[in-house]
Amino acid sequence: MAEITLTFPDGAKRKFPKGITGKELAETISKSLAKKAVAMSVNGRLADLVDPIETDAEVKILTRNDPEALELIRHDAAHVLAEAVQELFPGTQVTIGPVIENGFYYDFYREEPFHPEDLPKIEARMREIIKRNKPFEKEVWSREKAKAYFREKGEEFKVELVDAIPE
Repeated sequence: MAEITLTFPDGAKRKFPKGITGKELAETISKSLAKKAVAMSVNGRLADLVDPIETDAEVKILTRNDPEALELIRHDAAHVLAEAVQELFPGTQVTIGPVIENGFYYDFYREEPFHPEDLPKIEARMREIIKRNKPFEKEVWSREKAKAYFREKGEEFKVELVDAIPE
């Protein structure tokens, strides 16, 4: 099997099988790091732990304590927010939910507006979802499969977002 050379933040270099994932890499370093890992940096770019590393690279395993991981944590929190809102308010469509400088937000479309008393319910549901400890799983789909999935769920705004992604 082909090998790649990975360089760590302390300058140490080690050889690994081509295609090793961030999760596998973290496990070779220590079990505690593997448990704490939330992402990795490959040549200065954020990457998922499930992404394969195909070429020689500078790598860093990121935990929630790393400033670079904050954007990913906020992104995940936005997904939890969307799930909570859709569980509490069936029929609500998610539109866009980006990470911003000081946090994140999500825009929703529904017939009735939200009310201030909805916020504690949403926060409580978010906590419940987090306690479920269900991992996020990355899937790469074709444009057509993604559009069909969102259409089936009645998520027309998501279909528009998929259409807006450059080919």
